[in-house]
Amino acid sequence: MSKVNKLKFDIKLQNHFWFWGLYFILNFLRWGAYFNDYGYSFKSNLIEFALHIPLVYFNLFVLIPKYVIKSDYFKYTIALLLSLIVVYLLKTGLTYYIISENIWPEANREYKPFEMNHIIAVCIGELYVLAMASSIYLTLTWLKERDRNKTLREEQFKIKLKYLKSQIQPHFFFNTLNNLYALSLESSDKVPNVIIKLSKLMEYVLYDIEGNKLVPLIKEIDYIQNYIEIEKLRFEKVDVSINIESNIDEVNVPPLLLITLLENAFKHGGINNQNFKIKINCKIIDRKILHFEILNNFVISQNFNFKEGIGLKNTKKRLKLIFKNKYLLEHQIKFNFYIISLQIPINYED
Repeated sequence: MSKVNKLKFDIKLQNHFWFWGLYFILNFLRWGAYFNDYGYSFKSNLIEFALHIPLVYFNLFVLIPKYVIKSDYFKYTIALLLSLIVVYLLKTGLTYYIISENIWPEANREYKPFEMNHIIAVCIGELYVLAMASSIYLTLTWLKERDRNKTLREEQFKIKLKYLKSQIQPHFFFNTLNNLYALSLESSDKVPNVIIKLSKLMEYVLYDIEGNKLVPLIKEIDYIQNYIEIEKLRFEKVDVSINIESNIDEVNVPPLLLITLLENAFKHGGINNQNFKIKINCKIIDRKILHFEILNNFVISQNFNFKEGIGLKNTKKRLKLIFKNKYLLEHQIKFNFYIISLQIPINYED
């Protein structure tokens, strides 16, 4: 339980009335049958419950916040003992003067006030009620607090994930608009086609995936193909092949997760590369894992440096947020090929 200054009535007020009402009825019937005197049972329980209830809430809303939450157990014990003494005095006095001089009819003989056995019996009874009622209340409060914290964590997760996605999308469109600007300077007749492709990409990003944790992998592949078509207008000699080895009709993945890997391939492989090639491999392993791999060649030079951009960094953060440790992202250079591969669970929702 978290440390707070005070406990609050997190349980609806009517539930408090239901609890004490049912408990009173059960006690009334139990002791009425025991003594075969329901009148005495009713009166004695009225006195007891008039003391039980204040003691329970005094413990919950005063003693626990003031001492237990602050780990001051010695003062809590002293305060609780003093409270029990006050309850004993009130219960014994009220029983003696209002109900009967026999203050403990449950015993086999008549007891007088302040006898040790009677004091212990009354205190144990009060502690029993205190422990039971407080345990129920604190358990229900803890469960409610747990659900509230879970909801807060989910909201924080959504906000952080949305922030990362908002960074990825402008990053991509900024690159695409730069491409479009370059073509417009050349008065290229390819500009209208680029605008159409770009509008399809924007429609997917702004509308189709809005609010969706998962999207069909087929749509992500279509998105990637549209992106490739735009990049082909900039890199005229690029050769891109997509190899899908498995049936992906029922496969769902987080949106905009794969495109960053492809952007990275164009970013690093297309510089001064007259024979630019990209190969995309996609397959499902054991019907559980999506394996997505991109290979691209590059021109080795002194100034060549595979520095991660914002897109790839955000992708790693998103992977960690969504899949925790249930993913694998690897990259390597083999000869003059840069290879990046990703493995994630399919249809995964945490």
